[in-house]
Amino acid sequence: MAVATVSMLLVCSIVPLGAALSLNYYEKTCPGAESAITNAVKKAIMSDKTVPAALLRMHFHDCFIRSGGPTWDVPKGRKDGRTSLSSETRQLPAPSFNLSQLQQSFFQRGLSEEDLVALSGGHTLGFSHCSSFQNRLHNFDTTHDIDPSMHPSFAASLRSICPIHNTMKTAGANMDPSPTTFDNTYYKLILQGKSLFSSDQALVTSTTTKNLVTKFAGSKEAFYDAFVKSMIKMSSLTGGQEVRKNCQKVN
Repeated sequence: MAVATVSMLLVCSIVPLGAALSLNYYEKTCPGAESAITNAVKKAIMSDKTVPAALLRMHFHDCFIRSGGPTWDVPKGRKDGRTSLSSETRQLPAPSFNLSQLQQSFFQRGLSEEDLVALSGGHTLGFSHCSSFQNRLHNFDTTHDIDPSMHPSFAASLRSICPIHNTMKTAGANMDPSPTTFDNTYYKLILQGKSLFSSDQALVTSTTTKNLVTKFAGSKEAFYDAFVKSMIKMSSLTGGQEVRKNCQKVN
């Protein structure tokens, strides 16, 4: 199965790929699974261009698939959990995280700084509500009303969409100007001070991560290569007990 895109991390521990997953997991038990799933995803994307971003977010929340962009053979057989706790979502990297918090979140799951920067590229897709970046636009700190790392015109545009006493729950902005296309625009925007989240802009606060941002901004191929490697690595995070026969309930 060739699919792609996400950033996803949760209460999982990393295990060797061969210990839990297989490229041929359904070959005998359900040989038509891959084509059925691929066709269903393609059909959904054709009718709704926001599906890739939604799938990306779902994959992220499940443990820490796309339009355009890289493809790869997805290891299968990842186990589902038998419990679902809303409290566990607190362990997800928040859009307000600084670099130290991001590093801690990724490192404790066996993921590297390159994984952090590469997987953050999933923010090239989708839409965000004001609540995820409002902290950068109003009363940022005791010295600045607006996050000084934001480009002034970009901040002004966002403030018009998300006023300080915003009452529109649906108000927000696209993650980048091409929110349904998987590309490296996200990294170019970071270098211009035009990223939405504090966690995005935090990627240029260290030499190592900034060099990776610059590398991916200058080469879509380098980004795709790193993203695929990090996705496969992240897909090996596991904490479940069973492969469900029906996705809506435990076996």
